[in-house]
Amino acid sequence: MADQRTESGAIGGGRKAAPEPVGTALVGRSLGLSGAVNARDLGGYRTADGRVLRCGVALRSDGLNHVTADDFGPLRALGLRRVVDLRSLDEVREAGPDRLPGLPVADFAAAAVTAVTAATAVTVEAAPPDGVTLHHLPLLATDFDIYGTLRDALADRSPQQQHALLGDGRAAAMMTGLYRWFVTDPVARQRFATLLRLLAAPDGPPLLFHCSAGKDRTGWAAALVLTALGVDRETVLADYLLTNERSAAVVGRVMDDFGTRGLMREPRLLLPVFRADPGYLAVAFEEVGAGWSGFDAFWRDGLGLDDAVLAGLRANLLDGDGRPPAA
Repeated sequence: MADQRTESGAIGGGRKAAPEPVGTALVGRSLGLSGAVNARDLGGYRTADGRVLRCGVALRSDGLNHVTADDFGPLRALGLRRVVDLRSLDEVREAGPDRLPGLPVADFAAAAVTAVTAATAVTVEAAPPDGVTLHHLPLLATDFDIYGTLRDALADRSPQQQHALLGDGRAAAMMTGLYRWFVTDPVARQRFATLLRLLAAPDGPPLLFHCSAGKDRTGWAAALVLTALGVDRETVLADYLLTNERSAAVVGRVMDDFGTRGLMREPRLLLPVFRADPGYLAVAFEEVGAGWSGFDAFWRDGLGLDDAVLAGLRANLLDGDGRPPAA
């Protein structure tokens, strides 16, 4: 949709955006978190029936484990009721739990440690009076464990072994396999369906969902939300690719650091893992088309969701009723 614009240019392109009218929310609005540069609002996108996603109710992000004390103010201002963490248990243990005002970190750490397996969902209830409920919905594809593969590649500094793990298209193939898994795996579909139910619940939003980079698991979750609400595929893709712009500086620093410290001879091997690629999202939608007659059938039979969930999602996230304004 050519008339929807990001803060830095026309959506999906590099052109400079014309100034927005005063009071108009920009799509892809950054949450301004120094410790989570890919945190942003899904508000502002327009649906096929002319409605607009409400700002401040559905938010997507990279991991909140590195948010700073200065980020606490903006986070409090969001008035979050729920946070959904899609990271695996190993990721939480190694990178650290979310740092959120109103969420006792010790409670979540204790809950995570007692989980029976890495695939166990954990909920940490809100602490009164203004706490945030955290839902840990781990998404771990053992056959496409990106986090584990990166850890192994960096632990073994052999350029030959790193190339064997990631080179000659293997990193990209692992990524496309992961996106197919999002759709074909019953547990993965269940996790995404749980997130959608939470967004549709009367007491769900404001809700923020995230993984580690806010790119893959978060990217597919956002694509499901936008598609269910009737946002066109071009705009869904543009929102997905916005990660590359928001995370570019961090990715550049990480790759430079890996090279400078001698962790990798060819840091560029990691680019297929670090970047959002249109082909990744495309294969996920291809799997939807291959397994179901269309997105509506996938919503019903693949995700196990019904019209009531869709109605709740629309009521919670959309402004307007889709009818043109009176003359």
